[in-house]
Amino acid sequence: MSALALGRVVPDFTLPSTAGEEFHLRAASGKPLVLYFYPRDDTPGCTLEGQDFQRLLASFKRAGVRVCGVSRDTLASHHKFCEKFAFGFELLSDADGSVCKLFDVIREKNMYGRKVLGIERSTFLIDAAGKLRQEWRKLKIDGHAAQVLEAAKAL
Repeated sequence: MSALALGRVVPDFTLPSTAGEEFHLRAASGKPLVLYFYPRDDTPGCTLEGQDFQRLLASFKRAGVRVCGVSRDTLASHHKFCEKFAFGFELLSDADGSVCKLFDVIREKNMYGRKVLGIERSTFLIDAAGKLRQEWRKLKIDGHAAQVLEAAKAL
């Protein structure tokens, strides 16, 4: 079960980032943050989701909102994914799954008839004070990034 609750401060964490230095949640405070969790680099759904956030990245930046994608893939895999699709936002590597557990996004999935644990596509909006303001779980990709942008602008 997640230790997170809407309106509560998200506990600090640190993850390797494609930005070239470690991402520290506390250091990211002062402006809103979108953390979107996705299952795997360079897969059709995850690519489409990343491209949607990229398409709206200038609008997120104008609104003063930082966007970061998170998966359990390695930093090397993230770099390839970013380069291949020219993502202008950073991807965070949660190789041990600790931040995925914090946000309670690990779920049992059925892959080709066998059960595996994987990331359930989820997005979290954290305000400038570090409080969780909104979450989207079991989301549909189509139109999701635009919905997150509107919620972020409303902060």
